[in-house]
Amino acid sequence: MSPRASGQPHLLAVVATVAVGGVVGAEARYGLAVGLPHAPGAWAWSTLIANVTGCLLIGVLMVLVSERIRHPLVRPLLGVGVLGGYTTFSTYTVDTLAAFGGGPAGPALLYLVLTPVLAVAAAAVGVASTRALLPDRA
Repeated sequence: MSPRASGQPHLLAVVATVAVGGVVGAEARYGLAVGLPHAPGAWAWSTLIANVTGCLLIGVLMVLVSERIRHPLVRPLLGVGVLGGYTTFSTYTVDTLAAFGGGPAGPALLYLVLTPVLAVAAAAVGVASTRALLPDRA
């Protein structure tokens, strides 16, 4: 059975959807970085905010796409594309290495540990709050 016969979108549609969403997410992250610039070696607040808010929204989205929204392109568009382009754990790594090279290790170590802890907690809050706010299915 072909993918389209089973109700799945064509691969080209998925790739294009992810690409469009990725541009939107990356532009949003860029705007946040421009609005909250940081000095070299200092905490990158824009990266932290992008990762934590992005993970919160991923938690919300995963509940919605698994329990409410059934369109096959929603997850690729919003999850992989927009939120994948918005969150930036590669930049978090670069920012952490720069913070370790720019001064005392304490603040850099705190940033290193706090970012993934807050990101995972935000995703859990997104899941729990979305499930709590959605009416039960009959």
